[in-house]
Amino acid sequence: MRAITITKDNFESEVLKSDKPVLVDFWAAWCGPCKAVSPLIDEIAGEITHAKVGKINVDEQPELAAKFRVMSIPTLAVFKGGKVVNTTVGAKHKNDILSMLNV
Repeated sequence: MRAITITKDNFESEVLKSDKPVLVDFWAAWCGPCKAVSPLIDEIAGEITHAKVGKINVDEQPELAAKFRVMSIPTLAVFKGGKVVNTTVGAKHKNDILSMLNV
């Protein structure tokens, strides 16, 4: 299973109103570290059921990147109850990404 593509049009329903935690990957196609993390994000999306996993392309969704003050990518954020509860910047190992959901 692949991560959900999140846009300004579905952000509220997919992230803010989600009954599960949501791991969001802020990325861009030109970003080398983002390309390294992307397969891990898709892998995690296919493995876990207790959370949703989504991706936001910062070039296509600059409003969302600005709203959450994403200055460097990849930025990974975990949302619970419509609020950011954990963030990290840069390429991470799969276990480090999974541990973000344990907040």
